Amino acid sequence: MQFRCAKKRVSGGLAVTLGMAGLLSACNEGKLTDAVQGDLPQELSISMFDRGRVPAEEGSYEQNRWTKWINDNSGIKVKWVPIPRSTAQQKLNTLLAANEAPDLIWEYDRNYIALLASQGALQPIDAYIEKYSTSYKKYLSEHPELKPYLTIDGKMYAVATKRGIDSIANQGMWIRKDWLDKLGLPMPTTDTELMSVAKAFVEKDPDGNGKNDTLGFAFNSQFKSYLSAMYASRQDTWYVENGRMQLGRLTSRYLDTMAMAKRMYDGGMVDKEYLTDKSYQRERQLWITGRAGIYLGSWHMDAEYRDLKVNVPGAQPVPLEAVSTNYGKFGLLQEAPASMLIAFNKSMENAKTAVEFLDWMVDKGWYTLKFGVEGAHYKKTNTGIQALDGEKNKKELEYAYEYPVVNQWNPQPEDLVKMAAGDPLSQEYAKVKALGLGTAMKNKFRSDIPYAPSFPELSQFLAEFNPKADEIDNKVIMGGAEFTPEWGAAELQKEWKRLSGDQVWKQVQAWYEHNKDSF
Repeated sequence: MQFRCAKKRVSGGLAVTLGMAGLLSACNEGKLTDAVQGDLPQELSISMFDRGRVPAEEGSYEQNRWTKWINDNSGIKVKWVPIPRSTAQQKLNTLLAANEAPDLIWEYDRNYIALLASQGALQPIDAYIEKYSTSYKKYLSEHPELKPYLTIDGKMYAVATKRGIDSIANQGMWIRKDWLDKLGLPMPTTDTELMSVAKAFVEKDPDGNGKNDTLGFAFNSQFKSYLSAMYASRQDTWYVENGRMQLGRLTSRYLDTMAMAKRMYDGGMVDKEYLTDKSYQRERQLWITGRAGIYLGSWHMDAEYRDLKVNVPGAQPVPLEAVSTNYGKFGLLQEAPASMLIAFNKSMENAKTAVEFLDWMVDKGWYTLKFGVEGAHYKKTNTGIQALDGEKNKKELEYAYEYPVVNQWNPQPEDLVKMAAGDPLSQEYAKVKALGLGTAMKNKFRSDIPYAPSFPELSQFLAEFNPKADEIDNKVIMGGAEFTPEWGAAELQKEWKRLSGDQVWKQVQAWYEHNKDSF
């Protein structure tokens, strides 16, 4: 039996972010009877981030060895819908407005999930978990600390599993120690020293090829997010300043973030065309071909490390600890305990299948997607498991890490060395990787509240403010002497006032006063 709900247009909805009405299901908010649910096909569609990491010989994010394995072993036909990472929310908004979004939508950003819930694009799932789940319901009862992240306005709108330390750690910096040694430079420990080192990497031919072709930095996401973490002024992070809530982009410290980013651009420390590199593939090439001395990326870089060593065998990339500033020393981005938040599209019809899939994944599916197939990708040892072939796993397994949308993986740094393949390069990198994890967690990332406020007026404000703020940032960074950091800070304040930020901030403060005792 094929069952499809009639659709109707609902005004408002995604208009906050799209400026148009969203198409949402009118089918009893997905609450179909068990009989109807049982007759629906065992099919499911799920979003995932397209990070451009699937080797051509492996297929695509939609079809590869692991999507086939999932279908064969879960008993559910899953359609994966790749979403470009750099424009994920915009793309999902477009799909939702066209009623073409997948059944399960996931994001790391709780604010975005809360926004979709407030717009009616998602359905609450408390009843589904209670009625259909066994494994995930048990897991959640063992990890009640996750519930606040999954609950919006008193209802559960997402599922998530707890991050291991390797996914609480997020950002990391890497530096070419061989370049430092060649130029006789110490490891930078302050923002001033970091800029001096990057300047030397540009001007003093650290690769010794006699050409003016090296850069200070390459990166795999917006480079200013690393600077803003070290200045405790991240654009989308809320800080508590003398008991008052303030958005990082509007703190006085953000002026220093813009100033440093501008110096990096004006000084030729970053690629002048970085803004057009939406997938950061050019940035990656700059690093793995040995043209950049500092990599702003993740705390680990499995493929990038191997590729760099192939291209530049003498390269010695090592973790770089977050540097201190005149505001103190703050770590780079570290995530909240809840991992990716998986939400149910309002128009999804077969919630039972979705819950069964999540149960299968959290129970046992995640393990193979993390470690591969025994005998092909790993072997069991007295201390756990060990990879068999680092190069093979890089090609066949590394891209699969986000398919297990719920999982129970929680390693320690020493486990990374135990699990690595026995070849010299894998063992070399495993030790550096373990050091990278320890370095990433060494300094506390400033996070004053566990999760951000979310209500329609704030969502509307941010939807209008953030694009304008990005334009202002870009003018400051790339616009030359006319557009100073001070000009940028003043423009951000003007935009805040134009959008009635003072009224919205009163609500933000009220939210904080109401919730602070539970933080």
